[in-house]
Amino acid sequence: MTDFDHFVGTRPVSSTQAFDVAALSAWLEQHLPGFAGPLTVESFKGGQSNPTYKLNTPGQSYVMRAKPGPVAKLLPSAHAVEREFAVMSGLHGTDVPVPRMYCLCEDEAVIGRAFYIMEFMAGRVLWDQTLPGMSTTERGAIYNEMNRVIAALHSVKFAERGLANYGKPGNYFERQIGRWGRQYTASADGAGPMSQPIREMEQLMEWLPQHIPAMARAEHMVSIVHGDYRLDNLMFHPTEPRVIAVLDWELSTLGHPLADFSYHCMAWHIPPGSFRGIGGLDVASLGIPTEEQYIRMYCERTGLVQPDELKADSVVVTVDAAGNLLLNEQPAGTRGELLARLRALAAQTPQPEVHILADVETKFQAVGGVLYLVKEAGLGKVNFVTEPTAQGRP
Repeated sequence: MTDFDHFVGTRPVSSTQAFDVAALSAWLEQHLPGFAGPLTVESFKGGQSNPTYKLNTPGQSYVMRAKPGPVAKLLPSAHAVEREFAVMSGLHGTDVPVPRMYCLCEDEAVIGRAFYIMEFMAGRVLWDQTLPGMSTTERGAIYNEMNRVIAALHSVKFAERGLANYGKPGNYFERQIGRWGRQYTASADGAGPMSQPIREMEQLMEWLPQHIPAMARAEHMVSIVHGDYRLDNLMFHPTEPRVIAVLDWELSTLGHPLADFSYHCMAWHIPPGSFRGIGGLDVASLGIPTEEQYIRMYCERTGLVQPDELKADSVVVTVDAAGNLLLNEQPAGTRGELLARLRALAAQTPQPEVHILADVETKFQAVGGVLYLVKEAGLGKVNFVTEPTAQGRP
């Protein structure tokens, strides 16, 4: 028994997700080649926002993804199963593994909601990102494969796959902030205990548009983005460290690949627990790459950007107790060399934020010297962080 057993396998269809199975079977007989009943239905466990069902017949099993209800009762643009169907249809046959799509039904008269049918695939969904029970070699292979697949996704020539109109290229961050802001506003109407406005969300909605990093505005970087790429949205081969299907494409669109990858890297900053992160763990002892290593793997595979460029919008200077200097976690050299590198970063990025990290034993004079160099280089906003140990990034 594990903490994740309630995510694994199937269960009887609940009353809230039930539908007319006979009506579905009749529709499948007309639209799914090779379908032959009788049909029985189970629900997959887990917290999918779009209910997912296993369809069983004597000769074959299928998977059905459906909207949770009729469009009239859903938030605008939410639960877009038709988009999931489109993107997986387009990606089938690329280096991005997806199930085969069979048919899409947008006629709500059939079972009361839109749905699509896809291939049933037998494999492993790994819920715990620490991968308990595996060797260090096995964990490393899983993370390497996860990195390979997201790099492959961001390298797909989407127009050649019929997905040129899958989204609006450009202004991805602005569009995402705007859409999620509208979704929040529509939900926080104050009508009930779960829809009360949240002050911190209001502040975040105001802060985010004012702090979009310069690289986020690079209009030439456009790819298919998954929107929720993480370990438990992948299905691995039953015994091999190989992804056989990327799942849950509800949030996918055309957008900025580095936004997608940055979201994915949040796992290194989220502690283990409810959100199943690996933040604060000794990942090296587990055989899991550090975030720095993982970023480098992605950059080498995609060629989109160099690892150091990803830090140009957020400069981190670390001062240890002995007065040694690190710039973005790499030795900074002498004060003169640090000043030259800071000036180069200022030229690359108009207004980068500078974070100075120092442990509690660091001499005030050393920190003051760094502040002087930062100002001399013409860099902007400075955040000073005192930590028990001067390691890591804010």
